[in-house]
Amino acid sequence: MYLETIYVLSKHNSAVRAIDIGEYMGYSKPSVSRAVGLLKAGDYINVDHDGHITLTDAGRDVAQKMYERHTIVTQFLVSLGVDTETATEDACKIEHDISDKSFDAIKKYIESNKK
Repeated sequence: MYLETIYVLSKHNSAVRAIDIGEYMGYSKPSVSRAVGLLKAGDYINVDHDGHITLTDAGRDVAQKMYERHTIVTQFLVSLGVDTETATEDACKIEHDISDKSFDAIKKYIESNKK
């Protein structure tokens, strides 16, 4: 979820900082700090001397995949009649566990119904 949050925030603001992540996600400074350390150690993000966080290529790949899953699953649930708020919350849970095969089928369904 942190990578997806950094991805979303970076689309709106070129300078993403840990405090921005915490505010967006509603998490405490220590929680965000720990996650940032783990993501940095895993080579998913870079943090410059001013505390600005950017995604590495590997981090961007993961974040884009999660963002796409979240967006498509949300659209799918809304198309079934689920209200947007519930669909968004449920998509966040589903995106982490859904198989590629099931996601691809949902994506194909959504894309075919946009036409």
